[in-house]
Amino acid sequence: MTNTEEAATASTGHSVLVVPVPELEAYVLERTRHYDDSFVSTDPAFVHAHITLLAPFLASPTSEDLRLVEKIATAATSFDFVLEDVRLFSGGTIYLHPEPAEPFAALTAELSAAFPQCPPYAGLFEPVPHLTVDHIAGGVSLESARTSLAAVLPARCRADRISLQWYANHGCRVIEEWPLGGTSEV
Repeated sequence: MTNTEEAATASTGHSVLVVPVPELEAYVLERTRHYDDSFVSTDPAFVHAHITLLAPFLASPTSEDLRLVEKIATAATSFDFVLEDVRLFSGGTIYLHPEPAEPFAALTAELSAAFPQCPPYAGLFEPVPHLTVDHIAGGVSLESARTSLAAVLPARCRADRISLQWYANHGCRVIEEWPLGGTSEV
């Protein structure tokens, strides 16, 4: 069974298209363990730190769907970005805003146009490029998050691929990846 078939047959969970951010993996992995260890992946290719492009994505992408994502990734170019600006969404999610944000927004717009049946965040929220780092809960505040992030920020990062990941309790894994520009080593 291929990873795509495994994802399609899972009874719970969903797929997402993301840009992995390995530069902040240690921090995000620690916060993931803190909140829900069942989302810690055993897949060595899986990067917990990411900027979401399109979620939820298709539960059972076809080979044609995967080729379309590959075409979009290949047409894009890899790019550098910085994560330093710690912000708060109204619902209590603490996140890092990428600079520049435009390349992420452009990829989201292109993927949304290619897959209109998959509106970003199921159409509930306007997509804002971000990397989630924490939540206002259990003594965590925006200021305490800024303090804990001070050791790793600013993070100078490179967007070099789109990763199709499956998110499920005890089942987070990479389904497939495509290099941006078709030239990155993945």
